[in-house]
Amino acid sequence: MLSSLASYRQGKRPADIQATIAWLNQWKDPRDLRRHHEFDAYWRGARDAAAQMGYRLEEFVIKPEVTPARLEQILGARNIRGILLPPHTAGLALPGLDWTKFSVVRLGTSVKQPRVHIVTSDQLNCAAMAFARMWARGYRRIGYIASYRHDLNTGGNFRAGFLSAQDEHVPLRRHLDPLHLSEEDRAEDMRVLKAWLQKVRPDSVITSSGNLAELLKGIGCQVPRDLGVAATSLLDGHFTAGVDQNSMEVGRVAMTTLAALIHHNERGIPQYCRRILVEGRWVDGSSLPEYRQAAPLTPSRRKV
Repeated sequence: MLSSLASYRQGKRPADIQATIAWLNQWKDPRDLRRHHEFDAYWRGARDAAAQMGYRLEEFVIKPEVTPARLEQILGARNIRGILLPPHTAGLALPGLDWTKFSVVRLGTSVKQPRVHIVTSDQLNCAAMAFARMWARGYRRIGYIASYRHDLNTGGNFRAGFLSAQDEHVPLRRHLDPLHLSEEDRAEDMRVLKAWLQKVRPDSVITSSGNLAELLKGIGCQVPRDLGVAATSLLDGHFTAGVDQNSMEVGRVAMTTLAALIHHNERGIPQYCRRILVEGRWVDGSSLPEYRQAAPLTPSRRKV
């Protein structure tokens, strides 16, 4: 009981700062990283958890002239033992950096190397949950829209969640194929989107695309009058209904995982990479009202 009381008292007051944790930023424009609200929430969750445990989270911007050897020298001079790797849409390139000197945790799956432990949202379950909630609200022709890059950087997990939920609820002959946009040519994306909507005729979509709201407005499709929409990211999706990925919690868990690695002196590339998934939650919103003309279908996993 005394031990529990001591732990409680210790947890109620801020810890003295003992060391710095590095948050590496190699984005072409470093400001773009935290312009993504999900990634900014990662930072804030990790920063707050670090402060509670006696660490200071500090961002290190890796400019083009900073070589991996120079970065390693800087981190060593600061006696930094722990590194958090936030998402990088174009990947992270630090060839030759000696990772055996550091405990490292990745946030998300976009950074492929180094192959260290990952903490991220449970993206497959988030998309499946969105599909189930939309089905419960009466929607029956539920589509999925994403960008090629986002799908690649998330390992196809959101798409996999959509497809698994569609398998559960919709007969195979009525499946809707996902739509992928380039997010590089706005006019072409609008053309492709309009053609897909006319061909597939969904009554709603799940989307992980950050610019879908702008594209739908550009082709004259009104939400929710013409199409119900749920975003896999309420922070970056620009729709009111969808999934809160609990990104502050993702950041907090990443920091506590890293602290445990430092405490046990586990450095470098692990033999087995662990993936820790943080559950999201559904949020109702005006972009996805109750559907008034639902066509009843019997959920089935069977083939036609």
